[in-house]
Amino acid sequence: MDIVEQIGALPLFEGLPQNQLQDLAAIKVDHVFSRGQTIFMEGDAGTGFYVVISGRVKIFKLSAEGKEQILHIFGPGEPFGEVPVFEGRHFPASAEAMAESQLFFFPRTSFVALIKKNPFLALNMLAILSRRLRRFTALIDDLSLKEVPGRLAAYLLYLSEQKRGSAVLELTITKGQLASLLGTIPETLSRILGKMSAQGLIESAGPRIRLLDRQGLENLVDSGGRL
Repeated sequence: MDIVEQIGALPLFEGLPQNQLQDLAAIKVDHVFSRGQTIFMEGDAGTGFYVVISGRVKIFKLSAEGKEQILHIFGPGEPFGEVPVFEGRHFPASAEAMAESQLFFFPRTSFVALIKKNPFLALNMLAILSRRLRRFTALIDDLSLKEVPGRLAAYLLYLSEQKRGSAVLELTITKGQLASLLGTIPETLSRILGKMSAQGLIESAGPRIRLLDRQGLENLVDSGGRL
């Protein structure tokens, strides 16, 4: 697959005509980051945005005490760092490669010039940002209003929805990273996984989790998350 076809296959640029895909190919910059390498830090100038081509990237914030809170984890086809494209400000969080990752970088100045020529680009990006805002709102709701079991149940149901309702999930992140994403610690997460398994809600074996009682998980989410 050549670069133009590769860009055209990305959800962000789906449906764009060939000439506009060629314009995008002309401004994109290739980057490869090794596992654990910083892509940008919170407060860095937002000079453009990225799209994951391969690998995985986490977006996170650090507390004053150095505690990490993972906000998002992005995989192939997903953009990140788009907010400064519209704001023209700094990155609001930090990004790090969780595995060796190939990224396409689109410089803000060049991309904004293309948007002025083709507003459809902005509509695609706004649609993705809207979906992400809904997910981020749900994350804030989970962290502030639900106990950890409810957060975990909500996350497992979200993963299932992403896999078209599949009951068999394969975690692509470590238990420690999942704990950070849910705002807890690995020991608490392991204990809750054990309780959920004992109650017949899930079956857990390493990174593989099978949802046994979807209604029970939904009830756990709705009730605030107490096991």
